[in-house]
Amino acid sequence: MSNLIDRLRLPFRKERELFSALYEMLGFYPKHINYYRTALLHRSMAMKNEKGRPINNERLEFLGDAILDAVVGDIVFHNYPKKREGFLTNIRSMIVSRKNLGRLATKIGLDKMVSNTAHNHTHNSYIGGNAFEALVGAIYLDRGYAYCRRFMKERILSEMINIDKLVNSDENFKSKLLEWTQKRKVTLEFVLIDEGTENGCSPYFEYQVLLNGICGGIGRGYSKKESHQKAAHETLKMLEDDSVFHNTVLTSDN
Repeated sequence: MSNLIDRLRLPFRKERELFSALYEMLGFYPKHINYYRTALLHRSMAMKNEKGRPINNERLEFLGDAILDAVVGDIVFHNYPKKREGFLTNIRSMIVSRKNLGRLATKIGLDKMVSNTAHNHTHNSYIGGNAFEALVGAIYLDRGYAYCRRFMKERILSEMINIDKLVNSDENFKSKLLEWTQKRKVTLEFVLIDEGTENGCSPYFEYQVLLNGICGGIGRGYSKKESHQKAAHETLKMLEDDSVFHNTVLTSDN
């Protein structure tokens, strides 16, 4: 009913194109358009209010980051009632990673709506992901937590992300790292660096990856398999994001 009333009001709104675009993206009409305007304003625009204070989406980005963690954690928790905390954490991290949020921003057309003057390619690669977080912050302030959850579950996780595919990829981090090392003739070791029990009953293991003897990612889990997967995941991220680490491994002697 609320959307119907908002649709009837649409022809009389000053920013009907923005309202329509947001409706297509979100599945509902905004109540307070100012939040969304701000979410679409990158700091490179150097906008200021009448008091000389900067106007950009960074504060909304901060809020949206926290809300996304809660919303996605909530959804994943209920989708996988039998999975351990480590598994849930990994899936949530993959969904809310800056790289994935950047891809989502492109899929829903959000990146094209952001006002910015940034020309650096590396910097531009973060604008979409940051704007996605800011958009979630705007939804939260405008409509509350329930609408944020609905947007992520119905518009994003149901249509844009195959969680089951993510689950399968999560379970193959060790295999992916093994494949990477075999192709490049790099030695791979998982070294136990700590183990013990939590609260006197739950065992934990902490392993670190060594690539050609060079320290890689560390993983802690409630089984050796889980800790290996986490360490492999961290190492793969290091190889992707840290060019110095990547090159050092490839140029080192076995």
